[in-house]
Amino acid sequence: MTTESEYTNLGRKFLRKILQMLSVPAFGALTRLEITGLENLPKSGPLMVVGNHFSFIDPVCLVRLSPWQIEFLGGADMPHAPFWAKIIPVLWGYHPLYRGTGAADSLKAAVAILDRGGVLGIFPEAGNWATVLRPPRPGAAFIAAQSGAPILPVGLVGLNDVFPSLAKHRRAKIQFNIGKPFGPFTVSGHGRERRKQLDEIGHEIMRHIAGLIPPEKRGHYSDDPAIREAAKGTEIYPWADKVEGEVVGEAR
Repeated sequence: MTTESEYTNLGRKFLRKILQMLSVPAFGALTRLEITGLENLPKSGPLMVVGNHFSFIDPVCLVRLSPWQIEFLGGADMPHAPFWAKIIPVLWGYHPLYRGTGAADSLKAAVAILDRGGVLGIFPEAGNWATVLRPPRPGAAFIAAQSGAPILPVGLVGLNDVFPSLAKHRRAKIQFNIGKPFGPFTVSGHGRERRKQLDEIGHEIMRHIAGLIPPEKRGHYSDDPAIREAAKGTEIYPWADKVEGEVVGEAR
């Protein structure tokens, strides 16, 4: 006998398949999309898919290029996204986390996905408040170290031009650049020693992403001192001293 949970999972899988199918003509109609590196896509998980996060539509891009039904870990709030754009994550389903809380349960759920051989999409910068590459938050590195899953870097280019171009009755040229998988990573020790290793894993992840986006967008990971200098300030984390979703002094 099929349980209610199994019916729910089947319904979710069916809806995701429909959304994946619709994403192909949607990107074709609204953009001039070029995808490079398709040969780098593994056939199956476990796999972490990581990318730069400059636009609120970045998760939809991973749906479009992914041959798998990818799971997502993302912020519970989407402050830069219009209402219609918030519907798609709800329809697809994702694991929300409240930034500024440590999000231990969400991180454990992400590791569990990979332990089951799944594919997880995550944006290490943990927000799209800037348009140049920023240092990562520790979550992606923690998940990578805990799961031992390989990591697939993706560079998303030109997404912020999509809607301004459409307003002028033009289709923006965008690119999804898929790099080669790397990892796995492990860490040892405790305290500061362990955190130092996690920080280096995070920087390694970002360096792989940096190689897949234009030089002027590499921000803190640019080889050009002038670009790094111009990126100063973008690394400031908006939830460093508050909790995402906090209302009148209480966490939602």
